[in-house]
Amino acid sequence: MANLIKLQYVALRLDGENYSEWALDTVLHLQSMNLGETLNEGNNTSQQDKSKTTIFLRHHIHEGLRAEYVDIMDPLELWRNLKERFDHHKSITLPMAQYEWTHLRLQDFKSVSEYNSNMFRIVSRMRLCGEKITEENMLEKTFSTFHPSNMLLQQQYRERNFKKYSELISCLLVAEQSNELLLRNHQTRPTGTAPFPEVNATTSSSYRGRRRGPGRNKFRSRGGHNRKSFHLQRTRDEAKQDKGRMIQSKPQNHDSKCYRCGSKGHWSRTCRTPRHLVDLYQASIKNADQKIETNCVENPDPVDLANFDLSEFLQD
Repeated sequence: MANLIKLQYVALRLDGENYSEWALDTVLHLQSMNLGETLNEGNNTSQQDKSKTTIFLRHHIHEGLRAEYVDIMDPLELWRNLKERFDHHKSITLPMAQYEWTHLRLQDFKSVSEYNSNMFRIVSRMRLCGEKITEENMLEKTFSTFHPSNMLLQQQYRERNFKKYSELISCLLVAEQSNELLLRNHQTRPTGTAPFPEVNATTSSSYRGRRRGPGRNKFRSRGGHNRKSFHLQRTRDEAKQDKGRMIQSKPQNHDSKCYRCGSKGHWSRTCRTPRHLVDLYQASIKNADQKIETNCVENPDPVDLANFDLSEFLQD
């Protein structure tokens, strides 16, 4: 059956691994209830107080241990048996705690709070086993395990002459939070860039109250122009520019003749040749289609023009 009374602290485990912590919690709780004398040798406490202490001890141990010591009614006897059985765990816990203390380094932890938690866990276990750890030991352990990249920072903290370990940890925690905030601000946007300016649209009440005709302000922009008409005008201008570019880019056939005047370099629709020249050209085309008879005359006695004198060509 489950315990009906809620445990006030962690019960003693069956293997007794947490005996040191359990013994300390037990003594403190019994003293708070004025039952601490029941665990002292040769006490003269009443039977009622002894029964209360026995019930309290049995309630805060493992069910297996409770079954093993079910016949013990005296709280002092039960306390001695548990101590003889599990007190040797101090000899096991202390070397392990000393090993962890030796290899404890601030540079091995991602955050100061994580390092601080492990520091107190190790120190408390060593103190429970009778090992004395002072504030100077904790300060020196922290200073000597800074990362080499923070050597200058470590020297600055040493010069402040902290007397308590908690003061040093407080400064380290504040510096860690400041560095984290600085890193977040740096990662917000690339270095050298500025945020976009905020644009707030404002409308004058007097402007809203005026009416300049139905539908006139419907498409007006901030510059006072009609957006629709501006868009149409822009579309027409772009169409004209595209048409002009197409005409310019279209290759001109300079080898072809104008069928109107016969000249090259232009088309008939752009021909500016005078009308009488056009008529002559057209007539020449028609005459070219008719066959022309050609008679060849051969002189059997060629005349030597080189031996003629100029006077022979002149008449009296």
